[in-house]
Amino acid sequence: MKILMVDDEEDIRKVGLLSLQRVGKFEVVQAEDAITGLQLARIEQPDLILLDAMMPGMDGPSALQVLKQDPKIRHIPVVFMTARVQPQDIEHYRSLGAIGVISKPFDPLTLPAEIRQMLAESPSS
Repeated sequence: MKILMVDDEEDIRKVGLLSLQRVGKFEVVQAEDAITGLQLARIEQPDLILLDAMMPGMDGPSALQVLKQDPKIRHIPVVFMTARVQPQDIEHYRSLGAIGVISKPFDPLTLPAEIRQMLAESPSS
């Protein structure tokens, strides 16, 4: 399974890469901003996009809106990563089309299992 991780924080990307590759045995592609992430999504056709909700420039919700309008990538499930995980925040992200939300900071040992669980519970799987 290939995952595209889009996050502007280098430390988060490093920990995520180690977690997803070593613990989850996923193939991982990374981007440091939403524009690059959308370009990579079109090229790489990942099975899932982990998308930081708050980034400079284009934020996660705006990137998801663009993604959902692109027939080539709109089928790719998206999981937001954010420190804002109040029930109303999670509901808002789901209403935008995300299949789930992972709180930051995340646990690198459980991140792959959380992702697999969200994919299993997703209506499109």
